[in-house]
Amino acid sequence: QVRLLESGGDLVQAGGSLRLSCAASGDISNMNTKAWFRQAPGKQRELVAAISSGGPTKYLDSVKGRFAISGDNPWNSQYLQMNSLKPEDTAVYFCAASTRPWASSDGAYEYWGQGTQVTVSS
Repeated sequence: QVRLLESGGDLVQAGGSLRLSCAASGDISNMNTKAWFRQAPGKQRELVAAISSGGPTKYLDSVKGRFAISGDNPWNSQYLQMNSLKPEDTAVYFCAASTRPWASSDGAYEYWGQGTQVTVSS
């Protein structure tokens, strides 16, 4: 069983930065793709960024150039560096992990954290 635990969410002013962390425990040997999703009130959960063990990454268009996903090697931690934050980035952010070599939909991720709140004030 894999357990994911996020941290780093906070209240920040527009233009500020935050770094989210996700610590993994348990059997992480089969984890191939890790991602960050977010869900704002009244909206569907969306993929923010994903990274695979082979190196490819994927970003939501609205965060390209502002956010960066990374992970430790071996993959027991993952991070989301968020710069130039905007009020529309306000959401609960979830880390997720998949055994698939690549996964871009939330249904493909077997393991999820509980979420961490990010609030960006204008």
